Amino acid sequence: MQTVSKGFATAIAIVLAGMLPVLGLFFTIHAATDVPVPTDLASNLVSDAPPAFVPDQVNDDVLWLARCIYSETKKAEEQELVAWVIRNRVETGYRGETEYESVVLDPYQFSAFNPGDPKRRLYTTLTPSSDSPAFLKALEVAHGVYYASGSSRPFSERTRHFYSERSMVGGAHPNWSAGQTPVRPVGFRIDPRRFRFYSGVAAVLAF
Repeated sequence: MQTVSKGFATAIAIVLAGMLPVLGLFFTIHAATDVPVPTDLASNLVSDAPPAFVPDQVNDDVLWLARCIYSETKKAEEQELVAWVIRNRVETGYRGETEYESVVLDPYQFSAFNPGDPKRRLYTTLTPSSDSPAFLKALEVAHGVYYASGSSRPFSERTRHFYSERSMVGGAHPNWSAGQTPVRPVGFRIDPRRFRFYSGVAAVLAF
């Protein structure tokens, strides 16, 4: 019985040894063969990638977004949060405005752009060629938020208001903030004396 088993095992080993060159050739051929990527999938991967930041190639939306966040603060982290508030207004059609320019210029929403404000001319004429490294940084922040995935939003889409206690005369609060609780942006640590953000404020109260 042992003789038969040994003979069988020997026969199997001989057969496998003979097949090794064939198996090796098979795997070599398949390993060297490129797996084609479907054209539509490849194009989707390219189109989904945000464009690189090139200051003199930004679109008008990014430019208006940058002008507004630069008017509110010179700190990049705060600019990013203000940019999300503006994007939220655009995407939810707040007060009937769905374009970045019209949201920024909506009367009495962003103080530097109020009719008659002496700073309005300065901020509405800023361009990528303006001699201001700080504005170029704001432009880069605006570009990042404009093209960011919605999943990157640091607060809900209904967060469309903020104010800075430091900019209020005598430490007063805007009327629309009465009874409202500030939201805490995810991933940010902002001094509440500089900026407080609010969700769900009704448009009729937001003057």
